[in-house]
Amino acid sequence: MSNELVFYTNPMSRGRIARWMLEEVGQPYRTEILDYATTLKGADYLAINPMGKIPALTHNGAVITECAAICAYLADAFPQAGLAPPMSDRADYYRWLFFAAGPVEAAVTAKSLGFEPTEDQQRMAGWGSLAHVTDALEGALKTRDFIAGDRFSAADVYVGSQIGWGMQFNSIEKRPAFTAYWERLFNRPAGARARAIDDALLPPQP
Repeated sequence: MSNELVFYTNPMSRGRIARWMLEEVGQPYRTEILDYATTLKGADYLAINPMGKIPALTHNGAVITECAAICAYLADAFPQAGLAPPMSDRADYYRWLFFAAGPVEAAVTAKSLGFEPTEDQQRMAGWGSLAHVTDALEGALKTRDFIAGDRFSAADVYVGSQIGWGMQFNSIEKRPAFTAYWERLFNRPAGARARAIDDALLPPQP
Protein backbone atom coordinates (compact mmCIF):
# COMPACT_ATOMS: atom_id res chain seq x y z
CA MET A 1 0.00 0.00 0.00
CA SER A 2 1.25 3.49 -0.86
CA ASN A 3 2.13 5.82 1.99
CA GLU A 4 1.32 8.78 -0.26
CA LEU A 5 -1.16 11.31 1.08
CA VAL A 6 -3.94 11.76 -1.48
CA PHE A 7 -6.48 14.49 -0.84
CA TYR A 8 -9.90 14.36 -2.53
CA THR A 9 -11.67 17.70 -2.55
CA ASN A 10 -13.34 20.55 -4.36
CA PRO A 11 -12.40 24.19 -3.65
CA MET A 12 -16.06 25.00 -2.96
CA SER A 13 -16.45 22.53 -0.10
CA ARG A 14 -15.51 21.66 3.46
CA GLY A 15 -12.34 20.37 1.87
CA ARG A 16 -10.92 23.81 2.60
CA ILE A 17 -10.69 22.78 6.25
CA ALA A 18 -8.68 19.67 5.43
CA ARG A 19 -6.47 21.65 3.03
CA TRP A 20 -5.61 24.04 5.86
CA MET A 21 -4.73 21.10 8.10
CA LEU A 22 -2.55 19.54 5.40
CA GLU A 23 -0.68 22.80 5.01
CA GLU A 24 -0.19 23.02 8.79
CA VAL A 25 1.26 19.49 8.79
CA GLY A 26 3.68 20.42 6.02
CA GLN A 27 3.91 16.96 4.41
CA PRO A 28 3.74 16.48 0.62
CA TYR A 29 0.35 15.43 -0.66
CA ARG A 30 -1.39 14.94 -3.98
CA THR A 31 -4.74 16.59 -4.68
CA GLU A 32 -7.57 15.03 -6.69
CA ILE A 33 -10.22 17.62 -7.58
CA LEU A 34 -13.71 16.15 -7.87
CA ASP A 35 -16.58 17.68 -9.80
CA TYR A 36 -20.01 17.81 -8.18
CA ALA A 37 -21.80 16.87 -11.41
CA THR A 38 -19.64 13.90 -12.41
CA THR A 39 -16.69 12.39 -10.54
CA LEU A 40 -18.02 13.00 -7.02
CA LYS A 41 -20.71 10.36 -7.56
CA GLY A 42 -18.62 8.22 -9.92
CA ALA A 43 -17.77 4.61 -9.12
CA ASP A 44 -14.08 5.32 -8.50
CA TYR A 45 -14.75 7.84 -5.77
CA LEU A 46 -17.70 5.96 -4.27
CA ALA A 47 -15.28 3.09 -3.70
CA ILE A 48 -13.34 5.49 -1.45
CA ASN A 49 -16.30 7.21 0.20
CA PRO A 50 -19.69 5.56 -0.40
CA MET A 51 -21.34 8.75 0.86
CA GLY A 52 -20.08 10.59 -2.19
CA LYS A 53 -19.01 13.46 0.06
CA ILE A 54 -15.79 15.41 0.28
CA PRO A 55 -13.19 15.73 1.58
CA ALA A 56 -11.48 12.38 1.92
CA LEU A 57 -7.90 11.41 2.50
CA THR A 58 -6.02 8.19 1.75
CA HIS A 59 -2.78 7.31 3.50
CA ASN A 60 -0.98 4.02 4.10
CA GLY A 61 -3.86 2.13 2.54
CA ALA A 62 -6.41 3.71 4.89
CA VAL A 63 -9.30 6.02 4.05
CA ILE A 64 -10.16 8.92 6.33
CA THR A 65 -13.33 10.96 5.83
CA GLU A 66 -15.02 13.71 7.89
CA CYS A 67 -13.08 16.91 8.43
CA ALA A 68 -12.71 16.57 12.20
CA ALA A 69 -11.40 13.02 11.79
CA ILE A 70 -8.96 14.15 9.09
CA CYS A 71 -7.65 16.88 11.38
CA ALA A 72 -7.20 14.49 14.31
CA TYR A 73 -5.64 11.80 12.09
CA LEU A 74 -3.07 14.12 10.54
CA ALA A 75 -2.07 15.52 13.94
CA ASP A 76 -1.39 11.98 15.17
CA ALA A 77 0.18 10.69 11.94
CA PHE A 78 2.70 13.55 11.90
CA PRO A 79 3.40 14.40 15.57
CA GLN A 80 6.48 16.41 14.62
CA ALA A 81 4.11 19.19 13.52
CA GLY A 82 3.05 19.66 17.15
CA LEU A 83 -0.66 19.95 16.36
CA ALA A 84 -2.02 17.77 19.16
CA PRO A 85 -1.47 18.18 22.91
CA PRO A 86 0.20 15.39 24.90
CA MET A 87 -2.15 12.50 25.65
CA SER A 88 -2.31 13.60 29.29
CA ASP A 89 -3.70 16.98 28.24
CA ARG A 90 -6.22 16.16 25.51
CA ALA A 91 -9.55 16.53 27.31
CA ASP A 92 -10.37 19.98 25.90
CA TYR A 93 -8.81 19.07 22.56
CA TYR A 94 -11.18 16.13 22.04
CA ARG A 95 -14.11 17.84 23.67
CA TRP A 96 -14.21 20.93 21.46
CA LEU A 97 -13.05 19.26 18.27
CA PHE A 98 -16.01 16.91 18.40
CA PHE A 99 -18.37 19.49 19.86
CA ALA A 100 -17.83 21.50 16.67
CA ALA A 101 -18.22 18.40 14.50
CA GLY A 102 -21.42 17.37 16.28
CA PRO A 103 -23.60 19.98 18.01
CA VAL A 104 -22.21 23.02 16.17
CA GLU A 105 -22.50 21.50 12.69
CA ALA A 106 -25.94 20.05 13.44
CA ALA A 107 -27.33 23.24 14.99
CA VAL A 108 -26.11 25.48 12.17
CA THR A 109 -27.38 23.09 9.49
CA ALA A 110 -30.78 22.67 11.12
CA LYS A 111 -31.23 26.44 11.42
CA SER A 112 -30.20 27.00 7.79
CA LEU A 113 -32.79 24.42 6.70
CA GLY A 114 -35.50 26.23 8.62
CA PHE A 115 -35.78 23.81 11.54
CA GLU A 116 -35.65 25.00 15.11
CA PRO A 117 -36.52 22.38 17.73
CA THR A 118 -39.19 23.16 20.27
CA GLU A 119 -38.29 23.11 23.95
CA ASP A 120 -39.45 19.48 24.20
CA GLN A 121 -37.53 18.52 21.05
CA GLN A 122 -34.37 20.15 22.37
CA ARG A 123 -34.13 17.38 24.96
CA MET A 124 -33.98 14.83 22.13
CA ALA A 125 -31.61 16.74 19.85
CA GLY A 126 -27.95 16.34 20.74
CA TRP A 127 -27.30 20.01 20.02
CA GLY A 128 -30.28 21.35 21.99
CA SER A 129 -30.53 24.65 20.13
CA LEU A 130 -28.27 26.96 18.17
CA ALA A 131 -28.41 29.45 21.05
CA HIS A 132 -27.19 26.83 23.54
CA VAL A 133 -24.41 25.75 21.21
CA THR A 134 -23.29 29.32 20.58
CA ASP A 135 -23.29 30.18 24.27
CA ALA A 136 -21.22 27.09 25.12
CA LEU A 137 -18.68 27.85 22.40
CA GLU A 138 -18.44 31.49 23.48
CA GLY A 139 -17.87 30.44 27.07
CA ALA A 140 -14.96 28.26 26.03
CA LEU A 141 -13.27 31.07 24.11
CA LYS A 142 -13.77 33.96 26.52
CA THR A 143 -10.86 32.98 28.75
CA ARG A 144 -8.36 31.40 26.36
CA ASP A 145 -6.52 32.20 23.16
CA PHE A 146 -7.04 28.77 21.61
CA ILE A 147 -9.82 26.24 21.98
CA ALA A 148 -7.70 23.57 23.70
CA GLY A 149 -5.61 25.86 25.90
CA ASP A 150 -2.70 28.22 25.38
CA ARG A 151 -1.37 26.90 22.06
CA PHE A 152 -2.69 26.29 18.56
CA SER A 153 -3.76 22.74 17.71
CA ALA A 154 -5.64 20.73 15.10
CA ALA A 155 -8.81 21.48 17.05
CA ASP A 156 -8.39 25.15 16.17
CA VAL A 157 -8.28 24.32 12.46
CA TYR A 158 -11.71 22.72 12.70
CA VAL A 159 -13.36 24.90 15.34
CA GLY A 160 -11.90 28.05 13.81
CA SER A 161 -13.16 27.12 10.36
CA GLN A 162 -16.68 26.55 11.68
CA ILE A 163 -16.65 29.92 13.43
CA GLY A 164 -15.01 31.80 10.55
CA TRP A 165 -17.41 30.44 7.95
CA GLY A 166 -20.35 30.83 10.29
CA MET A 167 -19.65 34.52 10.80
CA GLN A 168 -18.98 35.04 7.09
CA PHE A 169 -22.34 33.56 6.12
CA ASN A 170 -24.23 34.88 9.18
CA SER A 171 -25.05 31.44 10.52
CA ILE A 172 -23.05 32.14 13.71
CA GLU A 173 -23.30 35.45 15.54
CA LYS A 174 -20.33 37.81 15.35
CA ARG A 175 -19.65 37.86 19.07
CA PRO A 176 -16.46 39.56 20.37
CA ALA A 177 -14.94 36.28 21.58
CA PHE A 178 -15.46 34.75 18.13
CA THR A 179 -14.09 37.66 16.14
CA ALA A 180 -10.99 37.88 18.37
CA TYR A 181 -10.42 34.13 18.08
CA TRP A 182 -10.78 34.14 14.30
CA GLU A 183 -8.39 37.09 14.00
CA ARG A 184 -5.76 35.07 15.86
CA LEU A 185 -6.14 32.20 13.39
CA PHE A 186 -6.78 33.89 10.06
CA ASN A 187 -3.25 35.06 9.29
CA ARG A 188 -1.46 31.82 10.05
CA PRO A 189 0.87 31.13 7.09
CA ALA A 190 -0.52 27.63 6.51
CA GLY A 191 -4.07 28.95 6.42
CA ALA A 192 -3.10 31.67 3.96
CA ARG A 193 -1.38 29.10 1.71
CA ALA A 194 -4.41 26.84 1.82
CA ARG A 195 -6.79 29.65 0.89
CA ALA A 196 -4.54 30.72 -1.99
CA ILE A 197 -4.39 27.17 -3.37
CA ASP A 198 -8.14 26.67 -3.21
CA ASP A 199 -8.96 30.16 -4.48
CA ALA A 200 -6.79 29.51 -7.53
CA LEU A 201 -8.84 26.38 -8.25
CA LEU A 202 -12.19 28.19 -8.22
CA PRO A 203 -13.97 28.49 -11.54
CA PRO A 204 -13.52 31.89 -13.18
CA GLN A 205 -16.18 34.45 -12.39
CA PRO A 206 -18.20 35.77 -15.36
